[in-house]
Amino acid sequence: MTSQEITVYREIQKNADNIIKAIDIVSDKVYDDALYMQLTRQSLKCAQLYNKASEKLLEGKADYFRSGALKDIKLKTGLQYQTLLNTSTGHIADLLLRGCTNEILDMERTIKKNPDVGEECRALAKQMKEIQENYVRRLKHYL
Repeated sequence: MTSQEITVYREIQKNADNIIKAIDIVSDKVYDDALYMQLTRQSLKCAQLYNKASEKLLEGKADYFRSGALKDIKLKTGLQYQTLLNTSTGHIADLLLRGCTNEILDMERTIKKNPDVGEECRALAKQMKEIQENYVRRLKHYL
């Protein structure tokens, strides 16, 4: 496994981890059943991709992505603060949409900076990006 593939697989893990954590933080504030189901489905899809990337890193005997405690606290505090007074469906969808858009951009940057990856790695990265883009499209319906 090349260092570029390791970087891409870790980015997949990071993206999936951030989305799962954000969904987990706001899910208890979601009162719209349809949105709640969308979030649950997205969390499951991200967990599956996280696991696939983990398997590939394990096969290549590479270290996993490790989220920093400070970054996790920042994410949790930020989302808790932004939903303190406004837990409307549109507001929560907007917050998640913005976060996911940033993750899509990070994935695109990583793919462009690491062009020499195998087809399997590229396909998983593309799948992660497509899942995120579909998620953004679905979240726009709740704005």
